[in-house]
Amino acid sequence: MKKIFLTRLTLLFLICIGLTNCTDPYKMETNTFEDALVVEATITNILQKQTIKVSRTYRFEDFGPTFEENADVFVTDSDGIEYPFVQSNNVYTSVNEFQAVPGKQYQLTVITSDGKKYTSTKEILPTDSPLEEVTANVATIDNVTGVEIRAKSYNPNGSSQYYRFEYEETYKIVAPKWITTKAFFSGPNPNQPILTMLPRTEEARTCYSTDKSLEIIQLNTNETAEDRVDFPVRFISNQNYIMSHRYSILVRQYVQNAHAYNYYKALKKLAGSGGNILSPNQPGFLIGNIKSVNNSSEKVIGFFDVSPVSSKRIFFNYADLFPDKPLPPYKVNCTELSQKYCFSTLDPSCNGPSVVGYINTNVMVIYKFDEAPIYILTPAPCGDCTTFSSNVIPSFWE
Repeated sequence: MKKIFLTRLTLLFLICIGLTNCTDPYKMETNTFEDALVVEATITNILQKQTIKVSRTYRFEDFGPTFEENADVFVTDSDGIEYPFVQSNNVYTSVNEFQAVPGKQYQLTVITSDGKKYTSTKEILPTDSPLEEVTANVATIDNVTGVEIRAKSYNPNGSSQYYRFEYEETYKIVAPKWITTKAFFSGPNPNQPILTMLPRTEEARTCYSTDKSLEIIQLNTNETAEDRVDFPVRFISNQNYIMSHRYSILVRQYVQNAHAYNYYKALKKLAGSGGNILSPNQPGFLIGNIKSVNNSSEKVIGFFDVSPVSSKRIFFNYADLFPDKPLPPYKVNCTELSQKYCFSTLDPSCNGPSVVGYINTNVMVIYKFDEAPIYILTPAPCGDCTTFSSNVIPSFWE
């Protein structure tokens, strides 16, 4: 998603203001800060409640962007219809569902609580080219074998050309050293509690995790023979545990105009994954399509994008693509640790306090206990997937 890139761009912006060189990054924390509005807005052709995020730049020593509260946010179309947004959970959400339609112009307006007004250029919906198919095939890229996810679409009129992609991947996790019981402590002495193995009362073997794309993924077809998309959106090594059982990916395809495409392309260059935002090569401020009405010299970060979007979801099993192959390594190394559960100071083999600490802090769980008081422990994620994932089955899961 673009959120992480706008956050990085904010940091870049703080660095760039007033600098001619960058030899000591620590001096920039307070001396180069300039407050600026940051806007993240994409209005689509899907009938839904649209969302817009409005925040402000932040200093290096801060934890993250500051949400711009109590702003008046609305979108106006060329027919004069106004779509107001209300503040909710650090985002502004449209009061009613609406969608961008072809032929109309849309303009974003933000009025902050101190009366400052910001407006975007008037944007129209580009020609749609719906996503037709998402495929998953075994491939070897740079000597790495895995699964390549490709998005496919075609516009015979050649009028789309500029594309941006996002994805959400959801995968099934099976804890390899899960057992039906769980350790519980009781007794009058909290320093030497009684350890009892009792049946689990909630699902801890099978979980589901969802991750969103964090990079800007784009394609430009205006220099190809036809406006056809056959684009690798994602590549997953067959040694990545997220594919071990069942995997699903939802791919979204946005069609952009040339201005939006170039903005995101520049944004990716400035804040691309793996880039060092404190590098000596400082690129300068990235101009979007939002400006201050009150002060033409005031800098505003962000872009108001109006894009048609379409999506497809696919599922596949690791065993279907890699039959008879061993599963990828699990998320963590599921080593086993033998511990004697006792508290005698006369027996140096007693590890009671360590066992209590491991279990109470969710660092390890008991995997074997048939030779108690000798217990075999394993890292908690190996025996309880809820330590890092969710046991709730997604509503879309097949």
